[in-house]
Amino acid sequence: MEMKIPQANPAGVCLAPEEAAGLILRTQRPSGEIPWSKGDKTDPWDLVEAAMGLSVGGYRQEAERAYAWMAAMQRRDGSWYASYRDGLPEDKTRDTNMCSYIATGVFHHYLIAREDAFLRKMWPTVSRAIEFALGLQNASGEICWAISPQGKVDPMALLTGSSSVYLSLKCALAIAERLGMSRPEWKAALRALGEAIRHKPHLFNMTKARFSMDWFYPILCGAVSGAQAQRRIFRHWDKFVVKDRGVRCVSDQPWITMAETSELCIALAAMGNRSLSETVFGWIQENRFEDGSFWCGYTFPNGVVWPEERISWTNAAVLLAADAIYNLTPAGRLFSHRFWGDREAQWHGGEETGEVQPFTGGNASESEAVMFFSPDDGGSKAEF
Repeated sequence: MEMKIPQANPAGVCLAPEEAAGLILRTQRPSGEIPWSKGDKTDPWDLVEAAMGLSVGGYRQEAERAYAWMAAMQRRDGSWYASYRDGLPEDKTRDTNMCSYIATGVFHHYLIAREDAFLRKMWPTVSRAIEFALGLQNASGEICWAISPQGKVDPMALLTGSSSVYLSLKCALAIAERLGMSRPEWKAALRALGEAIRHKPHLFNMTKARFSMDWFYPILCGAVSGAQAQRRIFRHWDKFVVKDRGVRCVSDQPWITMAETSELCIALAAMGNRSLSETVFGWIQENRFEDGSFWCGYTFPNGVVWPEERISWTNAAVLLAADAIYNLTPAGRLFSHRFWGDREAQWHGGEETGEVQPFTGGNASESEAVMFFSPDDGGSKAEF
C-alpha cells in the first residue's frame, strides 16, 4: 500500500511510508512477533510500537498478527516479561509501562480499521494489562515502574513511563466506552496520575531528566498541554535539540536518534504546532539506509551511524510522526490534545486539559516562546 506525503510540504519531506513499514514487515516473524531487529530481542512496548507502524503502513493483517502474539504471551496477572528471545523469556522483569502500552496499540489500530470485533477480541488482554499497571499505582498518583524477576515491587516511578501509562489509560477508557463498559476506577486513576505528572515532579526519579523523553513525554501523552506545554518545550529546547540535526537521546551525549526526534515531532503536533513539527521532522529525512529505512541514531559531529542494526521500532516512530503531521490515516489524531479534549476533561471531572489556554505571566522571552510554540493546527475533536 503506497502512501506518499504531499510533495508541496514546506519542509521538503519526501518520505514514502512503505519504506519504513517494509523494514518492520521484513523483521516480523511468522508467529507475529516483532523483535528489535532480525535475530534480536523482543520487548512488549516496542513490539506494539512496531505493530502501530505496520497499521500506518497499511499492513493491517500483519499488525493484528502482532497483537495476537501479545495476547498469546500475556501472563495471568496481565503482564508480559520485559524481553523475549526466540519466543522465550529473557528478562523476567514486569514493567508497567511496557505492559499497558497494548491499550494504545489496540485503540490506534481501531482508529484505522474501525472494527468493533477487533476491540472485543482484544478487550480481555487490554483490561488485564491495565489492571496490572494500576495495581502498582501509589496513592499519590504515580506508577511504580516494575516488579523484579524475584517478584519484588520496585517503588521507583519514572516520568516517561508514567506518562506513557497515562496515554495507555486514556486509550483503554476509550475502548471501554466504545464497548459499553464502565470503568470509574480507571477514570479516578487517570485523574491521580495526571495530577502527579503535572504538579508533583518530586515523585519521579529526576536523575532521568537528562533523557529527552522525560522532557516531551508528558506533552506527547496529553497530561501536560496548553501554555504549560509551551513553556516546557521552550525551557529545555536548547538542552536537547540540535538545529538541523534532531534530538539528543541524552542531553550530555552527542548522539542524535531518529526515534526521539520523531517523538518530539509527535509532541509538537499534539500541541497543534504542525509547522514546527514538520521542520524538525525534515531534519532527519536523509538519515536512512539504502533500502529507505531509517538509522537508529548517529553521533555528531563525526557522523558515525550507531547502532548499525535496522531497528523496527525506530522506523515505527518515524511512521507515527509522519501520520501525526500529515494525517496519513485516521489514527494520525491519536496524540492530538484537541482530539481528546472534551472527553479527557470529562474523565478529569470537568478539569480542562486538552485545550490551549492563553499564556499569562512570565518574562518577555517566555511570552515570545508561547507564540512560537503555540498551535497552528488544532485538529479535529474525538469521535470514538
